[in-house]
Parts: sequence; structure tokens; C-alpha cells
Amino acid sequence: MPTDLLQARRRTCLRLGAALGLSPLMLSMPRQLQAQPAPAGADANPLTGGHGEGVHSPLSPFAPLPKRDDVVPWSTLAQVEQRVEKSRMVQVYAPAILALNQKTVRLQGFMAPLDPGERQTHFLLTSVPLTCAFCTPGGAESIVQVRTRTPIRYTMEGLVVEGRFHVLQNDTFGFYYRLTDAVAVR
Repeated sequence: MPTDLLQARRRTCLRLGAALGLSPLMLSMPRQLQAQPAPAGADANPLTGGHGEGVHSPLSPFAPLPKRDDVVPWSTLAQVEQRVEKSRMVQVYAPAILALNQKTVRLQGFMAPLDPGERQTHFLLTSVPLTCAFCTPGGAESIVQVRTRTPIRYTMEGLVVEGRFHVLQNDTFGFYYRLTDAVAVR
């Protein structure tokens, strides 16, 4: 992401956080997201590259997700690129992702509710915890829209859900992935 966009994003988060009474320390951007030169051979156009699986800030009050062998890792879901076709952006998914389409999978992440309430049936699962209600931790590849079979209790800790995985093309809301008929798993 270009330096000026990173700085503008950080200023916006700090202003909004201050208006909500949040500490600037909670909203400070991790070093990994601060301006860095692009690696050799990297696409310089931020519109055609993803943000990856996201970065868990070392300042986050939430513990990172523990390693599990029974879940699809976010590094797999991050294997998507974007390209311009006929003046619009399209996703190009890696074969490993396409092989998961319409399969029952387990995903691990953090719940970002879309509606108020203690129990959720429709929420976003993110690769890293949201520390600002107005910022996403990574690109669209670090978020999965979840629809559950039965309500799941809201938690700020990491959780594992299992359901039917959908790889989306040209989703109206810009999502790359959806999990339906999901249930919470221990």
C-alpha cells in the first residue's frame, strides 16, 4: 500500500478512535503495516494486489490464533490475485482455493458481528482481530462471510467454525469467500 494511503488510513483510525474514546496505543499501526519498499518483482499497483492474510499487531490485546492442523490456514485463502478484465477487477484464485469450493471445511478466526446481540447467525470471520471498527486487518482474502445453522455466542476470542465453503466471483459486497450452514467447533 502506498505510504500516503497508509498515513491517511492511520490518521483516520486515530481520529475515529479518539471520538470513540479509544487509546491511541490500541489503534497504533504495527510496524509490519508501516510503509516499506515493495519486494523485488512485486506489483506496484495496489489495486491489483491483495493485502494478504493480515498482520496480528504485537500491541493487540487479543492472543493470536493457535496453530491447528484441522483448519484451512489463512495463508491458503490469501492465494488470490486480482487483475483487470474489460475495465473491471476480477479475482484469480489459486487451485488450492478452488479445490475447497462447495466442500465442508473448518476455519479459524475472529468474529466481527454484523448485527447487535449476544448470539450471531451472520457475521464476518477475520484472520486477525479488528482493533478499529472502521478498518479491516487485511484485504478481502482475510475475511469470510459466515451464515450459521444455529446462533453462535459472540466472542472476542478466536473461534473455529465448520460449514460449506463458497468461493465467490463478483460478489455484490466484494467478499471472496462465504461459509454457509456453519456450526461452532471446539
